[in-house]
Amino acid sequence: MITRSLSLATLLLVALFPVASPAAQQHLADSQTGKLAQPDKQAINTSKPKVFEATLKNGMKVLVKQDKRAPVAVIQVWYKIGTSYEHEGITGLSHALEHMMFKGTKKHKSGEFEKLVSAIGARNNAFTSQDYTAYYEVLANDKLDTVMEIEADRMRNLVFDPEEFKKEIEVVKEERRWRTDDKPASLTREQFNAVAFLNSPYRSPVIGWMVDLEGMKVKDAFDWYKKWYTPNNATLVVVGDVDPQQVFAMAKKYFGVYKRNELPEIKARTEVKQLGPRHLTVKLPAKLANLRMGFKTPGMISAKQGKVEKWEPYALEVLANILDGGDSARFAKNLVRGKEIAASASAGYYGYGRLPNMLVITGVPAKGVETKTLQKALLDEVEKLKTELVDEKELARVKAQVVAGEVYERDSIQHVATLLGSLESVGLGHQLMDEYVPEIMAVTAEQVRKVAKKYLLEDQLTVAELIPQAMDKKTNKAGDAH
Repeated sequence: MITRSLSLATLLLVALFPVASPAAQQHLADSQTGKLAQPDKQAINTSKPKVFEATLKNGMKVLVKQDKRAPVAVIQVWYKIGTSYEHEGITGLSHALEHMMFKGTKKHKSGEFEKLVSAIGARNNAFTSQDYTAYYEVLANDKLDTVMEIEADRMRNLVFDPEEFKKEIEVVKEERRWRTDDKPASLTREQFNAVAFLNSPYRSPVIGWMVDLEGMKVKDAFDWYKKWYTPNNATLVVVGDVDPQQVFAMAKKYFGVYKRNELPEIKARTEVKQLGPRHLTVKLPAKLANLRMGFKTPGMISAKQGKVEKWEPYALEVLANILDGGDSARFAKNLVRGKEIAASASAGYYGYGRLPNMLVITGVPAKGVETKTLQKALLDEVEKLKTELVDEKELARVKAQVVAGEVYERDSIQHVATLLGSLESVGLGHQLMDEYVPEIMAVTAEQVRKVAKKYLLEDQLTVAELIPQAMDKKTNKAGDAH
């Protein structure tokens, strides 16, 4: 499964992530007070009882959050490795390795993993993004021990059979054809990213370029596995009706037996400064035109590193929701229903990765409307944010909407687990989850205008325009016009 860089409010849409958040995520039971058992004699942070954490001697972090509403649990194992760690020539390797993780270990033969999980009534899957790869199970809380053993086993004991790898690469290639090559909007997005970023690894697709998949060898996957799938590069997250003491004990029993590995040095690949607007034209057989625009923006990691003010990413998140936060947002009200220029229009701030990303605006022109007309209309809405303060009533509504959406999603233990794991994996820390709502509520109209004027600039803009070409009537694919 593949996912891409995300905003916190939209983190893990169910179709992509197993999530991506409870309205009033239940606090730890009153009886859970005081210090818990200390695995490997290391202190556990209980200053914020909502999330218990510990670090094993081998460097593996363990996060536990209780939710006693039902006798179920979610277990996730996160590895800090994804497409943004790859270099040219091996794109898609992290995702290909994800596929191999279901092909057996020295202890469990290929196919046995699924049988064991199914036998206990659990549901499982995995996903890869630019910044991490994660594996998860949703199960009855009394079956946690079984799954913990399986996950620990495949952390270091995976078997790389050349024939199995050959089959899986073909599966991945077919997945690429289905997800990207046969979908004009997806191909446009892929080309857009490759042009918008010159140096950032976010320019590469998570599934990889086809030429790299065709040249990928089983040794590439094996070396990647040995290099990155190590306890000191992993986070174990468990959310549900569980006892933190028991979870830490299980983690020590199954994962604590592995030694830490020296991790490769991660070279800085900060995006070079953009020196002017970029425009890309994509010609593909398609039924509808498509427009995609992106402004380079800082991420939460930029604020954490002190490169921008702490409030700036939150103001960008609010700004994106002013433009596209439901039927009452400006794009829908002014361009879809009002002027009827757009069949659809959206905006999203992608600020929660390990590297800075963009604020992206997309649109499909209404019937009879030129793409250039839609582009101007969308950018006019952006310009208003630079010159006019958002009305306090509108700002309050948008902030309430953002918060309500996040609170509603936290009703899912899967979403909560994914938030914890993703924030830890990109270097932001799981504590940011609790900071999100108050920081959003603190955003002012002036701050929204400031970030609009500072970052939504023409010189930081990349535009991709999909121009539909003739379709083959029989196959619904490209004809000679391609």
